[in-house]
Amino acid sequence: MRPFDIRQKQTVFAYRLIIKDSIEEKIRQLQKKKGDIANDILGEENFAQALTLNDFNFLLGGN
Repeated sequence: MRPFDIRQKQTVFAYRLIIKDSIEEKIRQLQKKKGDIANDILGEENFAQALTLNDFNFLLGGN
């Protein structure tokens, strides 16, 4: 059976082994940050609460 077989009935655990201060750790941090931003945007009621002053400056064309 292939690992991602849709017919799989048993629980599958996936582990991420990430070394501290590695490029993999930085990539994971970026993925989490972007995921949080996407969740904030998709949940419109939380969108305005998630914006920072820097975000407003960016949106309004400031530096």
